[in-house]
Amino acid sequence: MEPHTSKTTAKDFFLHLGVMATLYAGTIALLNLLFTVINVAYPQIDQYFFGVSSISFPVATLIVVFPLFLFLANTVRKSYEVDPSKKESAVRKWLMYITLFIAGAIITSDLITLIYYFLDGRELTAGFFLKILAVLVVSGSIFGYFMDDLRNRLTGSRRMIWRVVAAVLVLGSIVLGFVVIGSPQSQRLVRYDDQKINDLRMIQSQVVQYWQSKKAIPATLNDLRDPISGFTIPTDPQSQKEYSYRKTGDVSFELCAEFNLKTSSTEEKVRMQKSPVYYEGMIDENWAHEKGTACFQRTIDPDRYPPFSKPIF
Repeated sequence: MEPHTSKTTAKDFFLHLGVMATLYAGTIALLNLLFTVINVAYPQIDQYFFGVSSISFPVATLIVVFPLFLFLANTVRKSYEVDPSKKESAVRKWLMYITLFIAGAIITSDLITLIYYFLDGRELTAGFFLKILAVLVVSGSIFGYFMDDLRNRLTGSRRMIWRVVAAVLVLGSIVLGFVVIGSPQSQRLVRYDDQKINDLRMIQSQVVQYWQSKKAIPATLNDLRDPISGFTIPTDPQSQKEYSYRKTGDVSFELCAEFNLKTSSTEEKVRMQKSPVYYEGMIDENWAHEKGTACFQRTIDPDRYPPFSKPIF
């Protein structure tokens, strides 16, 4: 009698594909989360930012993908119990060997990078070591799990151990991210403060243009309204109130806003480097502030910002 072989159905194919897709998506999100946390906890001196250090997307991905991965993997496991021959399907073995190959290649590249940096005499910082360790632990766990699966060593207790390891990695990384970068509420407050700084910077730019056009400081913010250009005065995103503005001299003015958190000069530099329109000269423009009401005194230099020349007709 010929051994019974199970035909791979469309359901089997997409279940296996779903397991691998959620695994890859979760792995990328987990490493993204860990790298972001490491970059914030151990920033490099020569590191430039082109986006806000947010963990929202990788955390959201893990919250959705990780339980889905466990559900799909459990569904596949139950299908093996019903029909053990499905474990010999070509789809399963191809996907597992591809995953083992990718995990092995990443581990190898990780170790090569570590040895290369050491032999090349480069500075091995704590942040660098933590990134190497993160990649090694995550990729090594995936490699170890699938090696156990291929060798049929995944007993009930051993499978539970791997689940606990995965849960500790995912949940521990999410908690660590909130501890280092802040809770969703604190991130919301930071974004409010960032928006307020952007609004004040926009108002300041309009005041300078007003001075260059009319050779005078606007008496109130209403003077800046321009229906032709479409410029409207931004308001505080939290209170929806107008920002405080006061003319203090012929070429000076003051802008005030209510902030949720305190910043330092170093934090302001990092904040500005995260801006997509950052350039080195912007560091001279100090927007560091205390918690609560903060006012910024500005004086226009006529030599740097001369009035516009009027055309002669």
